[in-house]
Amino acid sequence: MTTITYEEFERVNLRSGTIVKVEEFPRAKKPAFKVSADFGPEVGVLQTSAQVISHYTPETLLGRQIVGCVNLGEKNIAGFTSQFLLVGFADENGAICLITVDPKVPNGQKMC
Repeated sequence: MTTITYEEFERVNLRSGTIVKVEEFPRAKKPAFKVSADFGPEVGVLQTSAQVISHYTPETLLGRQIVGCVNLGEKNIAGFTSQFLLVGFADENGAICLITVDPKVPNGQKMC
């Protein structure tokens, strides 16, 4: 395991957000959804491609509060611009389980 400084960790901008839109993403190489999340007034609504279809449906994602890394820059995924990284952990089969916030907090809160 590599050690980083606290200052390096502070550069990772993890924010609370609420999923406001979910769409199928048939052009993705691996099964995924297009997900838009509201990260509050400072960051706004950002979109990403998320390979989370094993545990989630569009209906179970919509309105869910999540954690996203919002300062990695944009990435083109099958012609779609991903603007943040939706974070989670892999289960025993490698399927992603999202990190959530409990209890709910305002959108845009920076992880501390």
